[in-house]
Amino acid sequence: MAERQTAARPYAEAAFRLAAERGELKAWSEMLGFAAAVAADAVMARLAFDPKIGRARLTELFLEVCGKRLNAEAGNFVRLLVENRRLTLLPEIVALYEELRAEAEKRLEATVVSAYPLEPAQMKAIEQALQHKFGRAIHLASQVDKSLLGGVVIRCQDLVIDGSATGRLRELASHLSH
Repeated sequence: MAERQTAARPYAEAAFRLAAERGELKAWSEMLGFAAAVAADAVMARLAFDPKIGRARLTELFLEVCGKRLNAEAGNFVRLLVENRRLTLLPEIVALYEELRAEAEKRLEATVVSAYPLEPAQMKAIEQALQHKFGRAIHLASQVDKSLLGGVVIRCQDLVIDGSATGRLRELASHLSH
C-alpha cells in the first residue's frame, strides 16, 4: 500500500499543480474521480493487465469510454499513466490529489457516524464545532451505523471523538475489568 502511494504521489502532485495553475481544482477532482471509476471497472481492469492489449489501444479504449468527461490535459494525463503502466494507481492518485486540494482550500474532511440519520441542524452544529476547533472550513460527510446503538463517532484527521453508546459501554467494561 505504501509503495502504491509513493508511486502515485508525483502524478497527484503534477495533476494538482496543473489544475491549480488553471484554476480548475474542482473540475480536475471530477475528471480524476471519473477516470478512477472507469479504471476500477472489472472489464477495464482486465484490459489493463492483458498483455495482448497494447498501450496505445488501451489508451484509445479508455479515452473512448471517458468520452467528453475528460478535457485534453486530463486525456494526456491518462495517456501518460497508461504509457508508464500506472493506470491502476488512479484511486491512490485521486486520494492524494484530494488531500492536496483540501490543504490548498484550507478545508478538512470529517465524517460523523451515527446510529440514525442526523438532522440538518445537528450536522450544522457538529460542522461549526469542528470549524471552531480546527480554524478551517469543514466538509462533513455522514454515515449510518446501527451497531452504534446511539450517539455519534466523529473522525477528522487523526482525531476520533467517540460519543457513541457502544464506545461508552466499551469504556465502562474496560474500567470495570481493571
